[in-house]
Amino acid sequence: MSSGRVLIVDDDQEVRDMLTEYLASHGYEVAQADGGKTMRAELERAVPDVVLLDVGLPGEDGLTLARYLRERYELGIVMVTGAGEVVDRIVGLEMGADDYIAKPFDPRELRARLKSVMRRTQGRAAPAAAPAVAPAAPATGGRLPVGRCLLDLKSHQLYERDGAEVPLTSMEYELLRVFAEHPNQVLSRDRLLTLTRNREWEPFDRSIDIRIARLRRKVEEDPENPRTIRTVRGAGYMFVPGA
Repeated sequence: MSSGRVLIVDDDQEVRDMLTEYLASHGYEVAQADGGKTMRAELERAVPDVVLLDVGLPGEDGLTLARYLRERYELGIVMVTGAGEVVDRIVGLEMGADDYIAKPFDPRELRARLKSVMRRTQGRAAPAAAPAVAPAAPATGGRLPVGRCLLDLKSHQLYERDGAEVPLTSMEYELLRVFAEHPNQVLSRDRLLTLTRNREWEPFDRSIDIRIARLRRKVEEDPENPRTIRTVRGAGYMFVPGA
């Protein structure tokens, strides 16, 4: 039985071959790509569970490719960065990566991260049915006002007030759904992970903060001074409808 399918995107042939041999020995189906062009060709052939994506690729770098992947595919993305490249790690998470690992790394740690990311993405692909909960605020044409946008809970889509669709990842939608179902309630990070069915995440995983920051840029009039999704210091976040 396969442990999952991984696509390694790295311009270093030795790194690709080493990781392919290691992951294949643990039951993974592994494909390789040396850059954006070959990555797209592999994606057309078969969509993997996780893409292991090197940040420092020549030409189209890993951050650009992470954005491309997140906009088009529901899969896991693990960024590989150079030691100490903190900014790249943060930007990678903002682009939609699920996790990152810094070189040089222990292949066992990489495998643990791949397993964790696969659990998350599988949970996103087949979420349990959400309980019926009254909407947080009066809907407008079947859509719930969320800051400067409208959330359609039936189609899982977010719209500008003029009707233009706002791109939304599945995790961002789950966060908005949970906030809409718990208006004016302080929700801790741990509670948000439970309610969005991402409980496999580690307790110290702060990428949820990055996702909320991205949501604020989409729904807030002034993301630097959020009024709709507010931070409650030391406690978590609170959705304030109509703010």
